[in-house]
Amino acid sequence: MKRIFIVALMLVFVVAALATGCAPKPQYIAIATGGTAGVYFPLGSKMADILNKTIKNMNATAQSTAASVANMNMLGSKEVEIAFVQNDITYYAYTGTEMFAGKKVDNVRGIASLYNEVVQIVATEASGIKSVKDLVGKRVAIGAPGSGVEASARQVLEAFGLKYADLDKADYLTFAEAASNMKDGHIDAAFVTSGIPTSAVIDMSKTSKVVVIPVSGAEVSTLQSKYPFYAKVTIPANTYDGQPTAIDTVAVRAIIVVRADLEEKAVYEITKSLFSNLTDFGAVHARGKDLTLATAKDAMPIPLHPGAEKYYKEKGK
Repeated sequence: MKRIFIVALMLVFVVAALATGCAPKPQYIAIATGGTAGVYFPLGSKMADILNKTIKNMNATAQSTAASVANMNMLGSKEVEIAFVQNDITYYAYTGTEMFAGKKVDNVRGIASLYNEVVQIVATEASGIKSVKDLVGKRVAIGAPGSGVEASARQVLEAFGLKYADLDKADYLTFAEAASNMKDGHIDAAFVTSGIPTSAVIDMSKTSKVVVIPVSGAEVSTLQSKYPFYAKVTIPANTYDGQPTAIDTVAVRAIIVVRADLEEKAVYEITKSLFSNLTDFGAVHARGKDLTLATAKDAMPIPLHPGAEKYYKEKGK
C-alpha cells in the first residue's frame, strides 16, 4: 500500500512538472515612453493596456523616461523592447550621426508612424518674448538631458543664429518640471516638442499668462536644409487658453519602434493588436487618433520590422 502511494505521488509530481513545462511562458515587453506630462506616456500606457488585454500571456509595462534619445539608448542596451521616439532622433541613432556619433543604435526597426511632434515655444507674457530671437538673455527650459526636445531646441536656436550661451540660462527640464518652474517664476520660456495639445502647456496656461512663440521666416528654410525631418505646421487657434490666433511653427514625427531581435510572430501580434484597437488607443489622447493604416509608414526613417511588414501586407498597405 505504501509503495502504491509513493508511485502515485511520483506520478503527480511528474504530471505537474510536465504541465509546468508545457505552460506558455509570459512575454515581458517594456515600452519606453517619455515624461508623464507629455504625450508619449499616456499613449504608451494605453498601448501596454491593449497588449495585455488582447495578447495571451502578454505582460507589457510602460516606463516614464527622458524620451527619444534616452529611449534609443535603452533599445540599444536591450533595457526595453518597444519605444516611442521622434523620427529624426531615430535616424541619428540608426546612422550613428549627430548625438549618436560613434555610438550607433541599429538594432531597431519600425512599427508605425504616429503624429506630428510640434515644436512649441511657450513664454510668459510678462517676459516680453515675441520671437525666437527674443530668447536672448532669458531663462529657457530646453528639455530633459538627452531628449529629443533638447535636440529640437538646439537646432531651432542654431537656425536663428543662437546658441545656449546666448541665453541667460539653459535649463535641462522635463515638461512637468518646466511647467512647475514657469509657475514659480524661475524660467521665462520653455521648448516643448510634442503632440498638441500637450498637457504641460495646458498646465502652463492655467497657472500663468503665456504666449506661444512662432518659428517662422527665412530661418525655417535654413533649419530644413540642414535637418530635413522638419516640416512646416500650424498650431490651430484656440489650441490653448489665451491663444486666439494660429501659430506657424515646425514639427518632426513621432513613431513607434521595436528591437530588431524580437520574433516576427510577436511583433506581428503587437502590430495587429494595436491596429485592431484604434478606438481604445485614440480615447486616451487626441494624438492617438492620428494612428491610421493609411499613414502607418509615413516618415519612417528606418526599415520596418518583418512582423509589422507582414501585417501591413495582409492589409494591402
